[in-house]
Amino acid sequence: MELKEHIQPHAVLIPVPFQGHINPFTHLAMKLASKSFTITFVNTESTHQRIAKAQSLKDDDNPFSHAEESGLDIRYARISDGFPLSFDRRANASQFMIGLTHVFQAHVDDFIENLVLSKPNPPVSCIITDSFHVWGSTIARKYNLVNVSFWTEPATVLTVFYNTDLLKRNGHFGRHDKYDDTIRYIPGIQAIKPEDLPSYCQDADPNETKYVFKCIEDAQKADIVIGNTVQELESSTILALQEQQPFYAIGPICPTNFTKKTISTNLLPATDYTNWLNNKQDGTVLYISFGSLVNLSKQDILEIAQGILISKVSFIWVLRHNILVSGERNILSLGFEEETAGRGLVVPWCSQLAVLSHPAVGGFLTHCGWNSILESVWCKVPMVCFPVSGDQLTNRKLVVDDWRIGVNLCTRGLIRREVVAENIGKIMSKSDESRENINKTKMILQNALSDEGSSEKNLNQFIQDIKNKIFQKN
Repeated sequence: MELKEHIQPHAVLIPVPFQGHINPFTHLAMKLASKSFTITFVNTESTHQRIAKAQSLKDDDNPFSHAEESGLDIRYARISDGFPLSFDRRANASQFMIGLTHVFQAHVDDFIENLVLSKPNPPVSCIITDSFHVWGSTIARKYNLVNVSFWTEPATVLTVFYNTDLLKRNGHFGRHDKYDDTIRYIPGIQAIKPEDLPSYCQDADPNETKYVFKCIEDAQKADIVIGNTVQELESSTILALQEQQPFYAIGPICPTNFTKKTISTNLLPATDYTNWLNNKQDGTVLYISFGSLVNLSKQDILEIAQGILISKVSFIWVLRHNILVSGERNILSLGFEEETAGRGLVVPWCSQLAVLSHPAVGGFLTHCGWNSILESVWCKVPMVCFPVSGDQLTNRKLVVDDWRIGVNLCTRGLIRREVVAENIGKIMSKSDESRENINKTKMILQNALSDEGSSEKNLNQFIQDIKNKIFQKN
């Protein structure tokens, strides 16, 4: 039998095929490969096509080729998600989610079976699935693999999900008549308002809610959960989670340098706006982006646009052509771009890290996606928060109420242009307390990744734990 210390883990990584999940999975693959893991990274055919198109790659190009040239053992595979490439996954989101639950699992099963039978060197020993897949434990059990669930959101959100029975028992699940309560009974969370719970605990689509809680049920069966968070940021919450199952906070799992040699994961073509930013004074530009999936009403967009006009701030605004709930393509009012010419850019997509890390950027109007928050903290850019759904509502609480590194765009969803302008002004002010707090929060992230930091220690302990479990299975 192989000695424990000489085991070389071979992990299969399978993200959910959305931008906000592919990014941390890609960086996790790089991180583990640099610790002598062999990685097989699995994208869906549809995801691969989108990355290839966005990056102008050939169809058979490997997005990890640069990593391989650096001596990292990252193997790349593509499998069907069960739908034809021509199928519009965004327009038929409910159907697509049902497919991810049932059909995609069969394709993963076939792939893992063929991979195991091919007897790769080293043999497959571990599967790291996105916590938003429902079948990780089934596949791991079938092929005798160590089962790792990768949670790509803050630990606070996972803790809420793990304690939905408590919410139901106390009348705080799916209710609208208790918004003024303060919830103090969730282990590890000192206090949270019902309006700050993830939308799946409030009034989300029943099909989506059913899917999410199936995922959570499966994550609870994992041998180990790893989280894209930092021990010091959510210490009491993480301690509460660790009482239920092994949980390692190993974040932030994002590239810590901004060279062009990082692996590109953009699903949309991204243009470089560095030259435009170079002509702006430090800290004067507001970056605006609502991520790759969020949909907004035209009224909300127009009020935000008017607030930007009133504020007179310089800005880069990422406005996807499919951002409106209605599907309408005419997003902004006539004349907005002409009126802001010189001080503002409206763009379809960009490399977020490249923009946030530019010294000209002094604020970030964000939907509060977790990756966006971590990247903003890393680049020391305070936030104006406009959460829409999912974990974003809870993430806003962490940013504004707990860590005080941002402000709200508005209260309880009511957007008024004057308030938008006022809150943009607050965050762009050099004297705002958020700026001082975010510098301290950045140091927490930086220290966590140092050789003696909590995330580095947790990563090494996680690797040892995996090796122990592989040894036991052999």
